Amino acid sequence: MLKILSVISKNFIFAIPVMLLLGFAYGLLAPTAWLKSLIIPLTFLMVYPMMVSLKLAKVLEGGDGKAQILSQLINFGIIPFIAYGIGRFFFPGQPYYAVGLLLAALLPTSGMTISWTGFAGGNLGAAVKMTVLGLILGSLATPFYVQWLIGAEVPVDLLAVFRQIVVIVFLPMIAGHLTQGYLIKKHGQKAFQSEWAPRFPPFSTLGVLGIVFVAIALKAEELAARPEELLNLILPLLLLYLVNYALSTLIARLMLPRGDAIALVYGTVMRNLSIALALAMNAFGAGSSDAALVITLAYIIQVQSAAWYVRLTDRIFGKKLAQA
Repeated sequence: MLKILSVISKNFIFAIPVMLLLGFAYGLLAPTAWLKSLIIPLTFLMVYPMMVSLKLAKVLEGGDGKAQILSQLINFGIIPFIAYGIGRFFFPGQPYYAVGLLLAALLPTSGMTISWTGFAGGNLGAAVKMTVLGLILGSLATPFYVQWLIGAEVPVDLLAVFRQIVVIVFLPMIAGHLTQGYLIKKHGQKAFQSEWAPRFPPFSTLGVLGIVFVAIALKAEELAARPEELLNLILPLLLLYLVNYALSTLIARLMLPRGDAIALVYGTVMRNLSIALALAMNAFGAGSSDAALVITLAYIIQVQSAAWYVRLTDRIFGKKLAQA
């Protein structure tokens, strides 16, 4: 089972489109109402495994303060407002699509931030810290941003959103931290890092694919009736990611050394779509499937674009100098 999941994780770039097609076919051919009962267990399956290997202590380490400050300024001072503006322009009469776009922009960094930074030869320590800070700050700030920017168009129960954040983020974070502590105490730090930590992320992939399947299945009949809807959703997402890459790359090149610059790009462009998707599916009532569909499509753009950016890294930032 673990080997199969590891293969799927390594081929995430193909797994998401395949799951979209399967969910779409299921939604057209079979009843979908029962799928809503899977949302909470799939959410936990999606979030808890990635929390087990999260190094919360990294937040206290120094040495890359400039990169950390720039990343959070981009993540919370610029990108949410760009997403809000794009949502207002493209979805004037469809506020839940705008909510999905905003959620996709409000929760920065994921485990893939660290992975892609490593693939591109960036500063892994800075990427880990951005991931932890982004997750915590994004989880705390998201309810307020949604209330502030979208609350006039969509009924937002601030307390309900906070409850979902606690269930979706902080409970799995606590459970993951306790699991990590138990495994380190029992097997030692070295064995945890080499043997145990790699076993958990593939299960998170299973949760992501399950949520993607549910999200697209619930919207299948509507999409079949209006196939142009997918194009209407893809265009604003492409624009959001294009602006994000361009802005982050420009700031990174101008202000940071190569390793920190690469970490900055992946720490600001990669969004925690798993948590955004879980929040969309659980916190917005009848409009949840609309918001979730936007985030589901964002997976395709995010994974594909990250892979291409790795190929372009040396052209953008220069080749990594060999260690003496």
